[in-house]
Amino acid sequence: QVQLVESGGGLVQAGGSLRLSCAASGRSFSSTAMGWFRQAPGKERELVGAIDWTGGSIYYADYVKGRFTISRDNAKNTVYLQMNSLKPEDTAVYYCAADVDARPLRVVVRLSEYDYWGQGTQVTVSS
Repeated sequence: QVQLVESGGGLVQAGGSLRLSCAASGRSFSSTAMGWFRQAPGKERELVGAIDWTGGSIYYADYVKGRFTISRDNAKNTVYLQMNSLKPEDTAVYYCAADVDARPLRVVVRLSEYDYWGQGTQVTVSS
């Protein structure tokens, strides 16, 4: 079992920044691939980015590349999503997810491969 708790969401003006955190517990975090997803009202959940066990391999969706940064601190069992230059279209509930079966150095991009999910945190970007 893995428990994931996101924090750091809120309301921000366009062009602003937010940093989301996802604290994990219940299993060895350092051998778990992690991902960030988001879901806007009326839309499907989509991948924002993913990071492998060590943080050495990171994937970003095109719509956030150059603006968002994913990192992890295995000593703190936490993965982060730094969001800069936010746009109104970034408004969504953001979720972190864990894949406990991923091989080392592999980033997991398919939603269906993730085993555990956090409860989500709302990010609202005003224009």
